[in-house]
Amino acid sequence: MSKSSRSAKQRSSSKVSRQSVTTRKTSSNTIWLVVALIIFAFATAAFILLQNRSSSASSLPAEIDTAQAYDLYQSGAYFLDVRTPEEWQDFHIPNTTLIPLDELPKRINEVPQGQRIVVVCRSGNRSQEGRDILRRAGFEQVSSMAGGLLDWRAAGYPVVNGP
Repeated sequence: MSKSSRSAKQRSSSKVSRQSVTTRKTSSNTIWLVVALIIFAFATAAFILLQNRSSSASSLPAEIDTAQAYDLYQSGAYFLDVRTPEEWQDFHIPNTTLIPLDELPKRINEVPQGQRIVVVCRSGNRSQEGRDILRRAGFEQVSSMAGGLLDWRAAGYPVVNGP
């Protein structure tokens, strides 16, 4: 074989080799692009599912102020008063349920599941404890009202006296 023939063969072989490398690079890039798109699609789907799950549960913040509580009151949330019967007789929010804090663990089945619940007391301390009891029992849509009924009444929101 002559030198020129070998040289032409090497050039041709080199050209084929470069094309083969380019083809492999393109195939490899295509595979990585497809893998990246699949990962992105799964991540997006997971994000959407988690967003839908958290918004469907409508978890309330651990504590809300009286204005937020009043908005929930007007929209039909369940209000649970954890004060004593004597405090309840003095004044309470209309259409609320009284379950004194010390009785709540035994009477937890009286509290409706799957409903927004606002736990209230005189100043906001016992309601936090009541909220925590409910959350430990599996209630997700429960919040306590900061400032308690003292702040509620001072804000001019409705209260009634007696039973």
